[in-house]
Amino acid sequence: MAVKKSKAVTKAKKKTVKKKKAGRGKLAPRKEQRGLTAAEMVLPVGGSEVATLIAEIESAGGAAIGAYREPFSGRPMLMAALPISAVQPTPFQRDLSPTHTKRLAQKIEESGSFLDPIIVVRGEDGNLWTPNGRHRLAAAKVLGLRQITALVSPDEDLTFRILALNTEKAHNLKDRSLEVIRMARNLAARKPRARETEFAVEFEAPELLTLGIIYDQNKRFGGGAYSPFLKKVDRFSERTLPMSLREREAYAARLRDIDIEVKKIIEQLQKRGFKSPYLRSYVVARINPVRFHRPKKGETRPPMTITAALIRMAASAKKFNLDSVKPGDLALVAALSSSGED
Repeated sequence: MAVKKSKAVTKAKKKTVKKKKAGRGKLAPRKEQRGLTAAEMVLPVGGSEVATLIAEIESAGGAAIGAYREPFSGRPMLMAALPISAVQPTPFQRDLSPTHTKRLAQKIEESGSFLDPIIVVRGEDGNLWTPNGRHRLAAAKVLGLRQITALVSPDEDLTFRILALNTEKAHNLKDRSLEVIRMARNLAARKPRARETEFAVEFEAPELLTLGIIYDQNKRFGGGAYSPFLKKVDRFSERTLPMSLREREAYAARLRDIDIEVKKIIEQLQKRGFKSPYLRSYVVARINPVRFHRPKKGETRPPMTITAALIRMAASAKKFNLDSVKPGDLALVAALSSSGED
């Protein structure tokens, strides 16, 4: 009986483990609903709850656009237009990145819209502080905007709690690629006669489309190793979106085949004692047919077509010389990767 019981317990434990594994990664919504209804969120601009805040905004040269109660806590909030000079970033924010600011300003100008309001709270000495809008504020200055849109909260403590809310995962290569390919497929269905080049701003970079097709089928694909290669040969197409996406499906298929060969090379190198985490990057760089190409200033044409480059890359992978790999080569790749030069 004891043996039978232990077997039954073991089976029950296995079922529990399987259930736990099956539930991983799923977001289960709460059964009970929380927060305000739409009618409860409405707040008149002239109401007493925001009167003091409106007076402060107007004294700073701004204007209230609307008022509402925040849907989670019910706190009053204002949507306002504020002069750029009236808002300052909190003094304890991360340092301003000029590169990020210029890029953000460029994207705002290309899209023709400043869509993401900054958060503003009362700071020290009656100043208006933004705890999370330093780069948007700087980008607005670069663009020469007179006013900036803001969500203004009377809760001064939000200045210190905002860091806890900044938990959204930054877009990595996989996330960006997946977002771009999904966007492209949606646009291809809605606007089948539109050319791929018409959406260069929205898609950001042509290689994201090619990588997105692969990531959509294999979330663990090592796209970072192939991105430098694709940047040199992948370009936006003048073909319609449906046709360009069919072409990119072919590019992605070739790249997947190349990656299979790369994995075989890595396995053989590991058997020979090479255990570096940079093996993939090293192998891909070795078979990259355009790795030594340095474009001239203003040059936009690729050194060869992406089809030709993929064919040559596949051939190089199949005839890869394992004996040519030296430990010092991998050390160099590691040094370049750690310094961000690769």
